[in-house]
Amino acid sequence: GSGGFRKRKHDNFPHGQRREEKENVNPPSALMTSFKSFQLELDTRHDKYERLVKLSRDITIESKRTIFLLHRFISAPNGEEILNESEVKLDAVRRKIKQVAQELIGEDMYQFHRAISPGLQEYVEAVSFQYFIKTRSLISVEEINKQLIFTAEDREETTNMTSNSHDKQPHTWSLKVTPVDYLLGVADLTGELMRLCISSVGNGDIDTPFELSQFLRQIYDGFTFIGNTGPYEVSKKLYTLKQSLAKVENACYTLKVRGSEIPKHMLADVFSTKTELIDQEEGLP
Repeated sequence: GSGGFRKRKHDNFPHGQRREEKENVNPPSALMTSFKSFQLELDTRHDKYERLVKLSRDITIESKRTIFLLHRFISAPNGEEILNESEVKLDAVRRKIKQVAQELIGEDMYQFHRAISPGLQEYVEAVSFQYFIKTRSLISVEEINKQLIFTAEDREETTNMTSNSHDKQPHTWSLKVTPVDYLLGVADLTGELMRLCISSVGNGDIDTPFELSQFLRQIYDGFTFIGNTGPYEVSKKLYTLKQSLAKVENACYTLKVRGSEIPKHMLADVFSTKTELIDQEEGLP
């Protein structure tokens, strides 16, 4: 009738049928085939990146829990139990790192470095903190990398794979911590050592702060040799390292000057007050 819509001829055909006819008329060219392969490759790489980000978060969370556990070493009646429990937690973290190493088989690690770097830094911080409690020294990057060489635990892990993947994947996996991740992890370690100093003062231990002060001074001297020539993240961490060192040195000064006249159970309060004054002077929150 008048005023109605006119029906087009191709509206009588289903939508899917029109699409098939269009594809039959214009078959996929070589260019479209190439773009489809590029799309598949990019989607696969993006999915792998997201899996690595998730693994890095898990590594970060478990490493932080290990650090919180190690802080109980000072006040725990049996420190060996704390160390053994921390070793169990670190083994669980290494199993996560093993999954990262398996994901990176045949890949350039630096293409996915931003995805795994936060987790590796936190792992270095946890391992170096445990190593310091045990030996009162700093673990080397070579020693850390030795712990990140993995092997297939049994035949079941390899037999579950397909025959093609079984031929391609080796029986050993390794993941090397980069020098930058190691330096950033050690820089974060200084903050944990500063908290360890507070805990030791609260427990009446007046020897550990002086030991920590000397150790932090050596780390700070090592970082100053790098200076502005290193990565931006390292120079940024240097300021935080300097603040941690200043707090520990002021704690040692307070213990040396007023330690004999202040009861041990009040030393932690004096140190905390001194730390707040330092933060206010430096403009820190």
